[in-house]
Amino acid sequence: MAENETLFKENIPDLEPELSENALTVIEKRYLIKDENRKPIETPKQMFWRVAKHLAGGDKTYGATDAEIEKTAQKFYEAMAKLEFLPNSPTFTGAGTKLGQLSACFVLPVEDDMTEILKTQMNMGIIHKSGGGTGFSFSRLRPKDDVVGTTGGVSCGPIGFMQMFNDTTEQIKQGGTRRGANMGILRIDHPDIEEFITYKHKEGRLSNFNISVGITKKFWEALEKGEDYDLINPRSGKKMKSISAQMIFDIIIDGAWRNGEPGVIFLDLINANNPTPNLGEIEATNPCGEQPLLPYESCNLGSINLAKMVKKQGNKINVDWDKFARTLKTLYHFMDNVIDLNRLPIEEINEMTRKTRKVGMGIMGFADLLVQLSIPYNSEEGLALAEKIMSFMQTETHKLSQEYSKTRGLFPAYQGSIWEKAGVPMHNASTTTIAPTGTLSIMGSCGSGIEPFFALAYVKTVMDKDPLPEVNPWFIQVAKDRGFYSEELMKKVLEKGSIQEIEEIPEDVRKVFVISSDISADWHVKMQAAFQKYTDNGISKTINFPNSAAIEDVAASYKLAYKLKCKGLTVYRDGSRQEQILTVGNGVKEASAKKELQEKIEIKEQVVVTHKVVPRSRPTVLKGTTERVTTGLGKMYITINEDDQGPFEVFAGIGKSGGDATSMVEAIGRIISLALRSGVEVKTIAKHLKGIRGSSPVWQDGELILSAPDAIGRAIERYVERKNQLALDIPEKIDQPTQEQQAARDDSLPVESPEMAQLQGFEFAGAADSVETETKEKSNKKENGDICPECGGKLQYESGCVLCPSCAFSRCG
Repeated sequence: MAENETLFKENIPDLEPELSENALTVIEKRYLIKDENRKPIETPKQMFWRVAKHLAGGDKTYGATDAEIEKTAQKFYEAMAKLEFLPNSPTFTGAGTKLGQLSACFVLPVEDDMTEILKTQMNMGIIHKSGGGTGFSFSRLRPKDDVVGTTGGVSCGPIGFMQMFNDTTEQIKQGGTRRGANMGILRIDHPDIEEFITYKHKEGRLSNFNISVGITKKFWEALEKGEDYDLINPRSGKKMKSISAQMIFDIIIDGAWRNGEPGVIFLDLINANNPTPNLGEIEATNPCGEQPLLPYESCNLGSINLAKMVKKQGNKINVDWDKFARTLKTLYHFMDNVIDLNRLPIEEINEMTRKTRKVGMGIMGFADLLVQLSIPYNSEEGLALAEKIMSFMQTETHKLSQEYSKTRGLFPAYQGSIWEKAGVPMHNASTTTIAPTGTLSIMGSCGSGIEPFFALAYVKTVMDKDPLPEVNPWFIQVAKDRGFYSEELMKKVLEKGSIQEIEEIPEDVRKVFVISSDISADWHVKMQAAFQKYTDNGISKTINFPNSAAIEDVAASYKLAYKLKCKGLTVYRDGSRQEQILTVGNGVKEASAKKELQEKIEIKEQVVVTHKVVPRSRPTVLKGTTERVTTGLGKMYITINEDDQGPFEVFAGIGKSGGDATSMVEAIGRIISLALRSGVEVKTIAKHLKGIRGSSPVWQDGELILSAPDAIGRAIERYVERKNQLALDIPEKIDQPTQEQQAARDDSLPVESPEMAQLQGFEFAGAADSVETETKEKSNKKENGDICPECGGKLQYESGCVLCPSCAFSRCG
């Protein structure tokens, strides 16, 4: 780190980066080089210069002088500091550092051979450690219970190996910043397709995977004709059985409706646009689905900020096409140098990346551009602008690639590619991709990718500061310019998020300032298709539905996406990930069955709280785990033990014996243990501990620990995740214990203080209130969507990713 500290602090331009408070938070949290104590040793300005200087150095390969390289570095720095473009997150963490890994994601092969599977598992771990995500097609694996010739045994099938990969991911911190992300894809004609589709109906399964079904033309034709289609054993190539296309489609749609998975990719359309069919068929994508890749290819992404590509002409704002072209030229130069300088973690990836030289140049801030031009997102004018922007971008970047082919050469896999057949010289096999820009859009103070605004107002939480209301700055500007701004109005906007029902706002303003939930699903799909028309690779976008959307609405979106030639689709129904999953029959949800079963659950919950709660007795031997956690009060050791029914007790120790901190965490451990033995849900305990704020918050592995109780809550939550105990677990019958059983259980509870003795055999006071509170909270989650694990704010599901606008938490780059 000392080398990096001095190498990139010379000749830094005077220009200060244009960064918001949220942007500074993101940069400090995720991108700045830190010492062994996790303290930053560079400023955001130095970070931008580090990246610019390192990437400019790629010109040396092509004979550039030191003076020319310095000039290029200044150009790269200026574009990033002005937030005109930003590369994907690994470029910020890898450029000019010992890591040196600049790519966002990779696709790895999964062959039907145990040695190859284990090799892929190892390579996945190496990639996650370097800061990348991974995509896989499991379609080549023989189905579950199929014969294994070498051992005479049977196969565990794709799901078994996906679980193995998922568990490996769970143990690896990705580049020290976030958990690894995976995409798992299975062809629609694989014999295990029904198990694959329904496997994530129970939340918590494959928690480190997004999953998508690979749709084929044959399947879609069978669906349209109402016919069966064939399931093929990939080991033998033989038909195993025929199955109703409509039934499988219904199960896909049901899964998407209930929790957003699986997504779909349209394999035939993707391969019709495969630039290098000479190298093989594309079977998989990166984790967010926008980059179809061959095995061992990488995605190298950068995004133009459209909010900055405007100019004022008189009283009107227009797209500045000249500036757009100049910025594209700079970004293309930057991205091509990424290919040459990338220190890739596996030799096969290094070879394949340089063979095709694919770059993915895309956009963010489309919503910001629309409101500046007074164009509604859900309008024909909006669709026309989308096509014009992407057509311009594709044309300009293809021209640049042709120019570079004269000075830097054709991409090595050119022979046999679609470009050779067309007689077009190209330096890169493809140039355009629209990526998720969750974290980057916060840095750039703009909307994510091509998504509409998720809300016009929200509460922002930055580090340990008090929450602050945040209202869309473009809306504030229009409100002031048009004379209808007031503090009262802003409060209404903050309360609702949308302005469509606020009548004092002029109608033309309401039409322009639409948010995701104001826009019907068909307009979302049409917008994706408009951009896809001129995008070499794919598009990361989420089709957002209100919680009230019907299954038929989701089905219509999938059909429209196929009709309009989208390469894939991801949907999310607001709040659906927090609902208890209830499976009926083949996994297809029936509203009446769900309602009936939910009523039974509520009755059982009421029965639980009307009986005396008796802590279960402690066995002689328990098994458990101990985790060390850093807190503001010092190192804390948290032990969670379990019996055959699940978590049984929690012990926590901190500092020296006898201190206030020690007594506090010991007391918390005792109360938690008593609650666990009395049947309180583990998730509820964790939820009520998490978020308690102390006087000395600290960071550990990229996670903000607010206090000792918060640390214990998070440790319990991690335990739950590891044990995959998110399934509903309500007993069929609740028996009143006999007096003998009651006495035996009472005697088994250790009495370590008079206070503890008073708790034995207690009526669980407040239990009914607790259940009622939890029920309300579940209802609120259902209405408001998932909750940010860092600040408690509302998560946004967009661009195939998850983002918290309040504190910058993101599961993508």
